[in-house]
Amino acid sequence: MKILVVDDSKLARKSLMKSVLEVEPGVEFFEAENGAIAVELFKQENPRVVFLDLTMPVMDGYEALAKIMEIDSDAQVIVVSADIQEEAQKRVLEGGAKRMCPKPINAEKMQNIFMHDLII
Repeated sequence: MKILVVDDSKLARKSLMKSVLEVEPGVEFFEAENGAIAVELFKQENPRVVFLDLTMPVMDGYEALAKIMEIDSDAQVIVVSADIQEEAQKRVLEGGAKRMCPKPINAEKMQNIFMHDLII
């Protein structure tokens, strides 16, 4: 299974990937440090799941989410962000994200995401 992890922090990407591997071993990861790269990788690799940060340079997560949903309206996007305000959550869910989770993500939260939010 292909998973795209999008965050401007390399440490955040590595941490999230570690949590995924604890729940779903054997995953193929693609990484992007901003939304523009994420959209291009999404087009090229057609990942099964996208974990997307909101606050990034070049193209933020809101814009990237919109472009990804234009490409594939069934895309499975989980927003992982430190911005947990109600307005941000409403905006990403209305934009097509399956769920919004506060950073950091641990194995327990990841298990919950895989069990309840994703179609694998």
